[in-house]
Amino acid sequence: MFNIIRYSQMVGLTAIGNTTNSHLGNVEEIWLDESGYVTYLSSRQRYWSLRQVASVGKETVSVDRPLIVSTPPHLHHGYQLPVRSRVGETLGWVEDFLFDWHTGEIVAYILAGEIASYLGERAILFPGDIEKYTPEALLIPEGAKNLLKPESEGSKDFICEKSTEVKFVIQEMTDRLQRLFNLNDGPYEIQIKIQQVSEALASTNKYDQRHLAEATEFLQGQWASLQHGISRNLNLAQTALEKAWQEIVSQNKL
Repeated sequence: MFNIIRYSQMVGLTAIGNTTNSHLGNVEEIWLDESGYVTYLSSRQRYWSLRQVASVGKETVSVDRPLIVSTPPHLHHGYQLPVRSRVGETLGWVEDFLFDWHTGEIVAYILAGEIASYLGERAILFPGDIEKYTPEALLIPEGAKNLLKPESEGSKDFICEKSTEVKFVIQEMTDRLQRLFNLNDGPYEIQIKIQQVSEALASTNKYDQRHLAEATEFLQGQWASLQHGISRNLNLAQTALEKAWQEIVSQNKL
């Protein structure tokens, strides 16, 4: 998916206001609801809903107001969550996880401890292979070890695992595609525009062809997520502009 990031990559980013560019603190924690979806981020003094996140960069996360000072109810940590068998035996813990910052869906758990020791590195387990998520533990079925993959193998196709160079080309292509994007575009139109942008960048001779090919292949495979992401950004931008205009109008009435 196009908007995947690790817990460990999100924590530590600087939060800035989407319209004001003001500094709002650093992301210190990521919070899950009782069903295991990421729903809130927090700094030392503030909380904000994942729905307020407008964009995520290498060093910053851009968020829309309003921010919440009091702690929202029923939030839980996903980091260091125990991993247990059906009979309650603790087999390890969640060392990291990958999630979609648009939807909050966790797409992979990175496990450490006894359960992963035979692999020689941390293990990756996908949500479809767990038995149940609870705020107290991640419950796995009998034989779950057979479903584990080494972290390096199981995570390689996610965008957050791409090299800095490839992610840069993906961002360059996405920026250009956003200017070409039409809300009524279907799969065929999106695929054509991705190829057109790829060829345009190739013609400049400024990009490594291997990086460009990998970025193009990734975007071609993620067209639906790309479409959703661009539509979401356009809607967030429109909402932010409307809020800013309402504030200006309200101040002028005073």
